Amino acid sequence: MATSCVVIDDKLTFADHLGEKIEKANKIVGLIRRTFVHLEPATFKPLFTSLVRPYLEYANQVWCPHLTKDINAIENVQRRASKLVPCLKEQPYEERFKRLDLSSLAYRRSRGDQIETFKIVNNKYDTERTEGLFRMREDSVTRGHDKKLFKRRARLNSCKYSFPNRVVNVWNNLPDEVVHS
Repeated sequence: MATSCVVIDDKLTFADHLGEKIEKANKIVGLIRRTFVHLEPATFKPLFTSLVRPYLEYANQVWCPHLTKDINAIENVQRRASKLVPCLKEQPYEERFKRLDLSSLAYRRSRGDQIETFKIVNNKYDTERTEGLFRMREDSVTRGHDKKLFKRRARLNSCKYSFPNRVVNVWNNLPDEVVHS
């Protein structure tokens, strides 16, 4: 049985991991293309969301890309795959999104980050495992919600774009009703 893991190189980047996952996702897209002669949107969406997208989203809180070239490379898999539907092939990418009722992978990564942050801040996970991941702001907050996080200074990209740092600004700007839902 194959196990999934996140590959980190000696420079603390995830380029090898991204390349491997994009290659696997493209192979599955090719398999879908060869297997189905004519795809309807109702057939394509469950195939893509269950067979391809998991490769592009597995553990993305760990390896979330910040370089434009990496973001585009991941998004290109979805862009090419959505062209498999003949009735949408000539449509612009954004229109194909709407017609297939899909969201961009960048949006899904950001949404997933906020869901994980919510679970950690509200102690939905074992607190021994998540202790020290976030620090609550201690200053008096006059605007927004009462669960604002402190953003640590980071000099290196490996720290700056890590999960505990990249989610803070978005989390702190969420409305009170979302944070307390």
